[in-house]
Amino acid sequence: MKHPLAPLFDGHDDVQAEIDRRPADTADHAAAARRVVDAYHPGRLTLTVSAVVAETASAVTLRLRRPDGADLPPFLAGQYVAVYADGTNRPYAISSSPARPGHWDLTVRRVPGGRISNHLVDTVTAGDTVTTTGPLGTFHHNPLFHGDDVVFLAGGSGVAPAMSMVRDIVDHALDRRFHLVHGSRSDDDVLFRDELDGLAADHPNIRVDHVVADPGPHWAGPTGLLTASLIKTLAGPLDGRMVYVCGPQALYPYALAQLAELGHPARRIRFEANGAPADPTAQPHWPTGTAPDTDVTVTARGRAFRTRRGRPLLDALEDEGVRPEAACRSGECGLCRVRVVKGSVHTAEEARLRLSDERFGYTHACVAYPLTDVELDV
Repeated sequence: MKHPLAPLFDGHDDVQAEIDRRPADTADHAAAARRVVDAYHPGRLTLTVSAVVAETASAVTLRLRRPDGADLPPFLAGQYVAVYADGTNRPYAISSSPARPGHWDLTVRRVPGGRISNHLVDTVTAGDTVTTTGPLGTFHHNPLFHGDDVVFLAGGSGVAPAMSMVRDIVDHALDRRFHLVHGSRSDDDVLFRDELDGLAADHPNIRVDHVVADPGPHWAGPTGLLTASLIKTLAGPLDGRMVYVCGPQALYPYALAQLAELGHPARRIRFEANGAPADPTAQPHWPTGTAPDTDVTVTARGRAFRTRRGRPLLDALEDEGVRPEAACRSGECGLCRVRVVKGSVHTAEEARLRLSDERFGYTHACVAYPLTDVELDV
């Protein structure tokens, strides 16, 4: 059928005749596009654990591969995947190099009472399968904005994304200076110690300093916490260098205070999202007099149940079999975004909401706490 505007263009009959002479396009372009999307941005992957490496007494590395041996989706050093188990999921940084797409390494440290970490550390063995998301997260090096001289302050297993960044520099021979300051609780629980020391010895653009809070009798390195004074001693003047921070939740406000003491601007600090706040009531906008241990009623998808005010909505929903998409569990990715139809919630400072979310009642369930009885559109 000729387009009604075609006669307005010179030579339209010749063009239309050429189109008519072409063989019909029978290719399924939608299916082809879907295959590309699934290859690079899969919603779910079922992967085989090809090896379990005991890193320390409290941590293991799970090496994941596709069952057919094909390459995994590409990722940027510093990104994470969410691992599904027991009706929920948890994010774990990829510690392997992006240059080696045949596998992902996930380094998992035991968390006291951890619902997923203890399962992964204690029960997963080579040959088992795990379900993950594709790579996610904004915590990675951006050469345009981060420059080629960076400092990484890591606490405990927060060294996993730093390990990926170091391996990336080595494997791709990147012209980047990388100084890792890694704080650990004890000198027998330092993740990747031997490998990091070896890479630093062989590559002058990589420097590694281990700091131990509770050293043994044979430890000769720096001790204590990552104070402003120690950071300055080890890393020198920060000037305009980008500083990455990753570790347990308590590290974030502490590191920010130490960097502020050094006069380092917040715009030159990158924090990795790492879970919901340990105590939402400590945040200044938690309503005075609202007890976190009292129950309220949550209604979602035609179900009503009771939960504590001080418990993230996402955890409560999952336990009731209502499972919205989720990945970071830190307020960043927005996959667990829900709308509050009735009632009010405390949305933690960690939530990266859209500008319109407050106006239309949306929140991120992983860092939202019901203050009153609430009805949710999930």
